[in-house]
Amino acid sequence: MGMQSVAVACGALALCLALSTATNPGFVVRITQAGLDYAQEQGIAILEKELAQLKLPDISGDSRVLRVGKVHYELSRLRLRDFQLPYSRITPISNVGLQVSISNAFAELDGDWRVKFLFIRDHGSFDLKVENIYIKILLRLGSDTTGRPTISTSDCSAHISKVRVLFSGKLAWLYNLFHRVIESRLRKNLESKVCDNVAKSVHNDLQMYIRTLPVTAKIDNKFGIAYSLVAPPRATAQSLDADLKGEFYSLAHRSPIPFSPLPLAFPSDHERMVYFGASSYFFNTAGIAYHKAGALVFEITEAMIPKDVEFKLETSVFSAFIPQLEEMYPNMPMKFRLSAPTAPFLTIGPGGISFQPIVDAQAYAILPNSSLAPLFLLSLTGNVSAVINVRSGRIVGSLDVGRIRLSLKDSAVGTFQVRMMQSLMNILTSSTLLPRLNARLDEGFPLPLLDRIQLSNILVRFHQNFLLLGADVRFQPRG
Repeated sequence: MGMQSVAVACGALALCLALSTATNPGFVVRITQAGLDYAQEQGIAILEKELAQLKLPDISGDSRVLRVGKVHYELSRLRLRDFQLPYSRITPISNVGLQVSISNAFAELDGDWRVKFLFIRDHGSFDLKVENIYIKILLRLGSDTTGRPTISTSDCSAHISKVRVLFSGKLAWLYNLFHRVIESRLRKNLESKVCDNVAKSVHNDLQMYIRTLPVTAKIDNKFGIAYSLVAPPRATAQSLDADLKGEFYSLAHRSPIPFSPLPLAFPSDHERMVYFGASSYFFNTAGIAYHKAGALVFEITEAMIPKDVEFKLETSVFSAFIPQLEEMYPNMPMKFRLSAPTAPFLTIGPGGISFQPIVDAQAYAILPNSSLAPLFLLSLTGNVSAVINVRSGRIVGSLDVGRIRLSLKDSAVGTFQVRMMQSLMNILTSSTLLPRLNARLDEGFPLPLLDRIQLSNILVRFHQNFLLLGADVRFQPRG
């Protein structure tokens, strides 16, 4: 094989390895241009405050003035009275991150001056107006080893096209003779200081703020969700995307998931500021985590049945379908232990979320000494659909169960017609198990949100293999 063929084969092998190790996200966050525009409004307000605290050094030097000679000047106590950034724009730049463009900014300063030439000394004050300030900032997005997002200033340039300085005092006329020299020095000082303060603001404020995006979100004292980045944030022409792990796990024992997330064909929706794509992988890892932790085991007793349901969980009721119960365990209370032999697996399509869980229902008679006598083991299956919404930054939902199908897996009381118990088991599960599950789902699961972000104008749509949640955002300042 020639060297060229070897190179091609090696390249193909490298590509296959890269593809095989690529990690699809289980959860995607997309910030649209509308969201970036809102972020720009909030960020520029912070940057204005930062730039309003600019500290400019004193300036001194010598200048030769026609018919006067060499003049020594000093400018001190430079104070920035105002810094306004009226026009700005954030634009996603592919393979880089974000570009912040600021135009027609202006600032006002004042300070003190001193002058000395020949044997003359004098001092006074001055006012400085800086107009047509143009600033361009490139923000590079990345991620650290923990999967947290990072942001840094990869480039910054500032250009000031107009500076006007007006001196007051007895010898102000003298300063005004060489004001261009002063204006040039002030321009250079301001241009360098603006970018210094931008870099400082990005590092101290923006970087610290984006680190409030949770890498893990605790659900309760047993379970959490991994929201770490699987790749650096990705800028496109119209949005900024963050690919997250999107995986439920047990706090006590985190075990690998036996399947991988499928690619998400994210739609090009731009009606909202932010979109969340929760894949079927995301929801199915919840089933695995809860199943492995033994959290999908429920007991149904007489005390759990609502009073308005005319139903008693006793052997006398079930003896209508299993006559031998009357002889073996007459008039005894019963209980059911429901458990999932396997983790439930759901599918998401344009019609919504659906799954067909299999539940084992073990029936017991409660003996006078409180011990349990196993009666029979049923397998329950049924079509389950889910309603999903967002409330207070959490995914909330509820389940609706269709007609339950029964089959007998084991019996300690002989054979009986299972189908005759169909209505009874439907009443039992819908009045006890379903309310418990829906109460838990109503508590919700946290979305990956930055600190002090509130969601509104919620949109819920179903697509093949994932749930799309859209929302507008509002930043809530401290205090």
